Amino acid sequence: MSYFSDIYNGIKTLLTGMSVTGGYFIRARKGSLTQQYPDNRETLKMFDRFRGEVVMPHDKNNEHYCTGCQSCEIACPNGSIEIIWDRAVDPETGKKKKKIDKHIYHLSMCTMCGLCIEACPTDAIVWAQNYENSVYDRAALTKVLNQPGSVVKAGIED
Repeated sequence: MSYFSDIYNGIKTLLTGMSVTGGYFIRARKGSLTQQYPDNRETLKMFDRFRGEVVMPHDKNNEHYCTGCQSCEIACPNGSIEIIWDRAVDPETGKKKKKIDKHIYHLSMCTMCGLCIEACPTDAIVWAQNYENSVYDRAALTKVLNQPGSVVKAGIED
């Protein structure tokens, strides 16, 4: 008797699953839901919450908000951010001040957790919408975030 009840329960659960799928199929929005990726690169917009990669925005004067405090480097659980810095004499004050040489981001090691962005006190790094990160050489996924010759925006302090 349990043989027939097992068959009945199997058919019942199959029909329950099919009713959910069929209901969605009938009530689906008009038009295609599938995006044809390579053909629609110009019109494709990722969601605002999408985490593509970490970038450091610069303004038109090649200035950024990063002070080199290393909060993002400390907060990163797997070391995908590395800041190389040195102390240089500030010509205005005559005191030694931290100067960023390179702000390195290893995308191949990043888990997209966002702890570095939350830890940044000056909001110097943000998520970008870039989603095309497939490369043949892993070294291409190591990026220097600060542009050559960039400086800290005036008024931003450690």
